[in-house]
Amino acid sequence: MIWRHIASNFLTLLIVILIAAAAAVAWAKHQYTAPGPSAVAACVRVAPGASLSAVSEQLADQGVVSNAYIFRAGTDYAGKSRDLKFGSYLMLPHSSMEEVVKVITAGGPSTCGTEVVFRIGVRENSVVLRDMDAATGEFAEQAKYDPGKESAPEAIASAEQKPDARLRITVAEGVTSWQVVEGLKQAGFLGGEIADVPPEGSLAPDTYDVEKGADRAKLIAEMERRQAAILTAAWEAREADLPYQTPEEALIMASIIEKETGVPDERRVVASVFVNRMRQGMRLETDPTVIYGVTEGKGVLDRGLRASELRRRTPYNTYQIAGLPPTPIANPGKAAIEAAMDPENTEYVFFVADGSGGHAFARTLDEHNANVLRWREIERQRGQALSPVQGD
Repeated sequence: MIWRHIASNFLTLLIVILIAAAAAVAWAKHQYTAPGPSAVAACVRVAPGASLSAVSEQLADQGVVSNAYIFRAGTDYAGKSRDLKFGSYLMLPHSSMEEVVKVITAGGPSTCGTEVVFRIGVRENSVVLRDMDAATGEFAEQAKYDPGKESAPEAIASAEQKPDARLRITVAEGVTSWQVVEGLKQAGFLGGEIADVPPEGSLAPDTYDVEKGADRAKLIAEMERRQAAILTAAWEAREADLPYQTPEEALIMASIIEKETGVPDERRVVASVFVNRMRQGMRLETDPTVIYGVTEGKGVLDRGLRASELRRRTPYNTYQIAGLPPTPIANPGKAAIEAAMDPENTEYVFFVADGSGGHAFARTLDEHNANVLRWREIERQRGQALSPVQGD
């Protein structure tokens, strides 16, 4: 009887232990997937070669996770204990342990801490140093300079050397391929040479994350790959009966749209003007193409077009030639490409600046002439030189 009693007690104890263990596992699992304790964004740095144990303790010290042991056990159970990637990562408020593991084992460019952004613009290039405020998750500009005119401030030069700094190249819509190449030459954290200027229009304006020493030619190839993908997708989804026969012609149109307006809501309307003109056999008569013929895409004209330049017959002078110029005149962004493929349905064939940064559109020459008079008056009031306009 005594052995039976002992066995019964042991079985009862074992059941209690198993129930407690199951409850503990369920609680730990809940802790692993539940929202984390941090009420603010946090910047977590995983050092090169850091162990899971060290990272777990660090996360607990920062208040990102509630329990280092549970975080470590959960990471082990997920089979990711050996997948830590060094870098600095932004953890959103109340990120769960499971979400934290996904971020620090996926790797990729650092997403918080310090970032150096090299911006290639139409009028100028700039290098900007930004630091993230871990309390808010917002980046704030710390330093900025023009690489074509000044040397890098110590703060930026030092930041570029940090192993976990995020390095980015941003290419603005409407820059030319020559401007991109010249800009990349100024980016000191890149390496390698670019043999030739890529075809105009073939580079995608976008932001590119790079590593220190990244090859310039490979970055150009990535820009070309992205632009080709955008153009292909837009061409496949294009409206029927457009007056261009190939994606390349549509890209030329997109570049003109890009240079004619910086107002997002106007892109498809501007596209409709040029499409309507082509359908009616009218000349495009757009200044940006003439300017490209003068500058060859090497910088900004920084003055008004001369009457002699408007009269000179060149492949890019759309006041003198019919149809599209032979190549794009810049690298258009995705929105401009999509506008060229899907213009607004309008009867407009004229437009002129309206003084607000946008344009006034017209269906008839009389309407257009009235808009031109209003624009001329604005120019006179501002003391500006009278500029050529479409339809003059």
